[in-house]
Amino acid sequence: MKLPAIAPDRLPALLAAMPKAELHMHIEGSLEPEMIFALAERNGVALPYASIEELRHAYAFTDLQSFLDIYYAGASVLLKEEDFYDLAQAYLARAATENVVHAEIFFDPQTHTARGVGVDTVIRGLSRACADARAQGTSAELILCFLRHLSEREAFETLEAALPFRDHFIGVGLDSSEVGHPPDKFARVFARCRELGFHIVAHAGEEGPPAYIWQALDVLKAERIDHGVQAVHDAALMQRLAAERVPLTVCPLSNQKLRVFPDLAQHNLKRLLDAGLCATVNSDDPAYFGGHINANFQQVFAATGMTAEQAWQLAANSFEASFAPAADQARWLARLQTTFERFAAPAEI
Repeated sequence: MKLPAIAPDRLPALLAAMPKAELHMHIEGSLEPEMIFALAERNGVALPYASIEELRHAYAFTDLQSFLDIYYAGASVLLKEEDFYDLAQAYLARAATENVVHAEIFFDPQTHTARGVGVDTVIRGLSRACADARAQGTSAELILCFLRHLSEREAFETLEAALPFRDHFIGVGLDSSEVGHPPDKFARVFARCRELGFHIVAHAGEEGPPAYIWQALDVLKAERIDHGVQAVHDAALMQRLAAERVPLTVCPLSNQKLRVFPDLAQHNLKRLLDAGLCATVNSDDPAYFGGHINANFQQVFAATGMTAEQAWQLAANSFEASFAPAADQARWLARLQTTFERFAAPAEI
C-alpha cells in the first residue's frame, strides 16, 4: 500500500492521532501513585510511603526484580470489586484519549489471591470496566497471566478458580520474573489452557535468552511473544519469527527503565521491523515506566529516527497481532489510512 508523504515535523502528532491496538499492558502496572493513595485511604491500607512524591521517588529500578518488588507492594491497595473497576476504567479512559481502539489487558490473579482477594472480585471488576469501555467505543478484552516465579501447581489452582468466569477473558499468559523460570516450567498448564480454547501468549526474551522464546513457541505454543527483543541474538529464531509472522509486543520505555537497553537510541525496534517481524509498541506498566502508549511511540521514534512508514507498519501490526475479529481489524486499518491522508494534507494556518 502506497503511503502519503508525511512532513517530519508532523510525525509526533501523527503518532498520537493514529489508531492503534495495545496488546501488552498489565492493569496493575497502570496504578498511578495518586490512585494508590486514594485506594489506600478508601480501604484503610497503611502504605510504607509518606507521600505521593516519596512513592514516585522510589521508582528507580535497576532490573525487573527491583520493579516487581514495588509493583506488588502497590497492588496491595486493590481489595474490592470497585477497586478493580476503577483501575481498569481509568486506564481505558486514558487509552481512548490516546486513540487506542482495542486493548488486550493482562491481569495477575495470583497477586491478589495471595492477599485473600477472590478471583471473582478481580475478574468481575475488570470485566465490568471493559464492558463499559466497549459501550463507549473502545474494544477491550482480558488475558489472565500466571506468575512464573510461582509453581505450576499454583498456576493450575488459579486456572481452576478462574474457569467459572471463562467468558470474561480470552487468553492466558505468563509474566513476572523471567530469569530462572523458563516457559517449559508451565508446559502442562498451558496444554490444558489450549484444550480449553484460550489464546496463548507468553513473556519471553526480555531479560531471558532466545532459548526462552523457542520454548514459548514450541512448548507453550504461544501465538504471541511478549517483549521478545532478545531474539536478535539468534538468526534462526529471527527467520522463524518473520516467516511465521509471530507478533512481538515490544515495550520501549519499559526496556529502557529496566536497563534492557542503556538508552532508547540503542533500542532494536527498528531492526526487528527491518527484519520483517510483526513487532508492535506497547506501554507494559505505564504508571511505573514513565509513559502510556503514545509516549512510548514518540520517545522511541525521536531516539531512533524512525519514520512515518514505520509508524504505519507498527500500527498495522498491532491490529494484525490482536485477537480481534478480522472485520474489526479491517475497519481499524481503514481508519489508519484516513488518519495518514489527513496528516499528509497541508497543515491549516
